[in-house]
Amino acid sequence: MTRLRALLAVLLCLLPAGCASAAAFPEGSTMARIRDRGVLIVGIKFDQPMFGYKDPATGRITGFDAEMARLVAKDLTGSERNIRFVETVSRERENFIAQQVVDLVIATYSITPARSQLVTFTDPYYYAWQDLLVRAADTRIGGVSHLAGKTVCTAKGSTSVERLRNEVSGAIPAVVDGYSECVPALLEGHVDAITTDDTILLGLQAQHPNALRLVGEPFAREPYGMGVRKHDTVFRDYLNGLIARWLADGQWDRAFRDTIGISGAMPEQSKPAHR
Repeated sequence: MTRLRALLAVLLCLLPAGCASAAAFPEGSTMARIRDRGVLIVGIKFDQPMFGYKDPATGRITGFDAEMARLVAKDLTGSERNIRFVETVSRERENFIAQQVVDLVIATYSITPARSQLVTFTDPYYYAWQDLLVRAADTRIGGVSHLAGKTVCTAKGSTSVERLRNEVSGAIPAVVDGYSECVPALLEGHVDAITTDDTILLGLQAQHPNALRLVGEPFAREPYGMGVRKHDTVFRDYLNGLIARWLADGQWDRAFRDTIGISGAMPEQSKPAHR
């Protein structure tokens, strides 16, 4: 077995970035396990344009979270193509991590004290702001103070639904599995608004630019982290190092420009400070 591992290490050195990876990862670490398997398995959402979206025509997963995941795969395996995406809705994120269905979750995953009891988070790689999406012709809603008696759609297991229930007086939650279910409900008049993070809403609006509008009155900041198994601090620290590198060398900016930036959004409020 030792000879086999040595041979594999030599072969990895013949691949781009392979020698550095083979030498860097501690034996038994999550990074070494993924490197030896040759494929990174990532939990991501499939219904959020600009973050994690599965193109129905090509099957390709696109978005900022997908680009972050591909950068991890490239560092671990030598190629961004050595990746398998698993659809992971909000309410399943902790389960998929604990049961090792995935190696990590990158899925608009807001860091909260309650979630941190169940998983280990990296440093934030993105900051979003909670906002509202309404019908373009509906002038009744200009912010959260106008939600009394209004039906507001959001997703199970999200921080958005917790905030809606606990902090927005008089709003009537309509809770579904994914935000893609909220859009037809809003267009057909079954709900009055959708609430979640602003860049997710921008992606949903882009699919119906004449029918929907972003209110543009954000009311809470959401730090996104990558989630890994509880107490896997070695993997967490490795990922933190990658995030710091991407912020410093321009890879974060390129990922933003090619995904969220297409909407016209600017990175200033979203980009974590480089440490």
